[in-house]
Amino acid sequence: MQVILLERVAKLGQMGDVVTVKDGYARNFLLPQKKALWASEANIAAFQADKAQLEARNLESKKEAEALADRLNGQKFVVIRQASDGGSLYGSVTTRDAADAATEAGFSIDRKQVVLTAPIKELGLHTVIVQLHPEVDAEIELNVARSTEEAELQAQGINIAEQAAEEEAAADLEIAELFDEIGAAELDEMDSGAAAASKAAEDEE
Repeated sequence: MQVILLERVAKLGQMGDVVTVKDGYARNFLLPQKKALWASEANIAAFQADKAQLEARNLESKKEAEALADRLNGQKFVVIRQASDGGSLYGSVTTRDAADAATEAGFSIDRKQVVLTAPIKELGLHTVIVQLHPEVDAEIELNVARSTEEAELQAQGINIAEQAAEEEAAADLEIAELFDEIGAAELDEMDSGAAAASKAAEDEE
């Protein structure tokens, strides 16, 4: 199916390009999102007639997006989630969670603008792309933690999961050493008892 693009679409083309795409992609994404029109003669003619106005509107929205990107780039947002001691989340952080965190901080972001290359399922710092305009992206950081205290530690570069594993290993070592000490003490007592019994036997002789 051929469509005419009403804006730049990544890996597809620029505004005004007539491109061939799969029917499903056109019907389910490009057309309902108003990113393209059927490439009929009438639509192509209409686009050419409105091209200057569309380009001006696109330029204006691009400038607005660039201004927002200047403020948004490098921003860090905390997302509190439940997770195991190993750092695995019970669930995952979604595009809506990222958008909500940014919106709560005063940025007007829609979840459809958030691009996740893979689901976020671990505690830690995660870089996320926000597409503010077909030609303008911003990069934010999500600090996913179990509490604000843990988020502050992560922001300082401390890996919570590794720290928990180290503390657990240290506790296990402490317990092992305690058992070793108890075992050694019991052996000493047994040796002392045996020596005392042996002496007593010798005295009786």
